[in-house]
Amino acid sequence: MTAFDRSIKIAPSILAADFANFGAECAAVEGQGADWIHVDVMDGHFVPNISFGAATCAAIRPHIKGVMDVHLMISPVDPFLDGFIAAGADVITAHVEAGPHIHRTVQAIRAGGVRAGVALNPGTPAEAVRGLLDEIDLVCVMTVNPGFGGQAFIESQVTKIQQLREMIGDRPVHIEVDGGVDARTAPLVAAAGADVLVAGSAVFRGGTAAAPEVYGENIRRIRTVAEAAI
Repeated sequence: MTAFDRSIKIAPSILAADFANFGAECAAVEGQGADWIHVDVMDGHFVPNISFGAATCAAIRPHIKGVMDVHLMISPVDPFLDGFIAAGADVITAHVEAGPHIHRTVQAIRAGGVRAGVALNPGTPAEAVRGLLDEIDLVCVMTVNPGFGGQAFIESQVTKIQQLREMIGDRPVHIEVDGGVDARTAPLVAAAGADVLVAGSAVFRGGTAAAPEVYGENIRRIRTVAEAAI
């Protein structure tokens, strides 16, 4: 990964991509300007949906030139970390709500040479990560209840982003926003202090890996309005 910076980064979520064509989809959105590739891992237990696991991450890794950002919506987390580390994740994010020992989880991620993130569900306050801010590289604010793509943005989470931005101060910690990010909501979260914007349907809608120009238009639209808000 490159040196830390707070410029706006667009991280398309492959949850909205063509499941039968992940490698080409990842290459297509990167070719059209995506900064990170966001991989939503769901277990049918912590969230009410099942997506994919470490084997999928390993399979798509050769198709991703930049950052593979793995978001673990699973519980328990710790027994599965080694698999995602071995799969080549650059960032692994675990939920503070997923188990009783989030600090141990963060230590295990970092011990594997991977950047560590913590995620907050909409009902979890910003204060829950205050004691972790010197140990992590990213906070992911869920702006929908996790489990499904295409949900409506929860406006109240903008205040949480603002609180986190103030708490983080000068620390090299990204604020990522995941859920309902599009050209309307991107300026709201960017102005509040977010710098990594996860977008699924707002990026992949209307395009294909064979005709990726639409992906590029969607990414540029989100980036333009987000950058104009900061």
